[in-house]
Amino acid sequence: MRILYLFFTLIFVAASAFFGCQNQTALSQANGAVGWRLVWSDEFDYSGLPDSAKWEYDVGGHGWGNKELQYYTERRKENARIENGHLTIEARRDGSGRNKYTSARLVSKGRGDWTYGRFEVSAKLPAGRGTWPAIWMLPSLKSYGNMGWPDNGEIDIMEHVGFDPNVVHGSAHTRAYHHSIGTQKSAKIEVPDASTAFNLYSVEWTPKEIRWYVNGKHYFTFLNEGTTQPTADYKQWPFDKPFHLVLNLAVGGKWGGKHGLDQSIWPQRMEIDYIRIYQLTQ
Repeated sequence: MRILYLFFTLIFVAASAFFGCQNQTALSQANGAVGWRLVWSDEFDYSGLPDSAKWEYDVGGHGWGNKELQYYTERRKENARIENGHLTIEARRDGSGRNKYTSARLVSKGRGDWTYGRFEVSAKLPAGRGTWPAIWMLPSLKSYGNMGWPDNGEIDIMEHVGFDPNVVHGSAHTRAYHHSIGTQKSAKIEVPDASTAFNLYSVEWTPKEIRWYVNGKHYFTFLNEGTTQPTADYKQWPFDKPFHLVLNLAVGGKWGGKHGLDQSIWPQRMEIDYIRIYQLTQ
């Protein structure tokens, strides 16, 4: 009996160690610690304007193709600043003329460009009808088709529209798949505290697929059809060249303003706690 007791005890200990190791590995993978190497980050552990070594500004008020109402400013602390360890992008009703609102659109182009990787952004979103925050990626090189959108692709890590609170969207846009022709491939997930707490929005982009997550929960995958269909080309998968990050808070627009705009809610903020970019070690 003693021998049997020792035998089963050893089996239990070995099994516990194995599954404990597996669980720890899964947890580490979710945190980007196993198989992923940190290659770029902004922890926003400073104050003032965004770090010019990492961020540039898109500037203007021409609607950006979506009939948006804001004017994107440059190096204006009222619209983009680091405070209390967070990047704050703030939309304000302090503009003039056609662009009665101001905001900011930050880009990492030329300062952070990557082909494949894991992209993590911890963010707290604004609230209210007319807000349209986005965390997304655009190609740094334009070499396909018409050299523009959507031929060269777009990866939307997170979008949220204020008229549909606490629902976030992840999307991929290509020549074959985009909203303008009704073929967009996307998914949505409910995030109950999207506007009151920081949540982790991320994608994992490999040569085979792009996977979307919120707080480590996978909710959408966009596959590279070229891995199974020899006739597929850039029209289905232009995601084999460097992309850069885009962070912005739009006002109104075709989607954000679909159900009007509440003029009493401004200013509104998107706050970002950190951004971390990983690439596979192999």
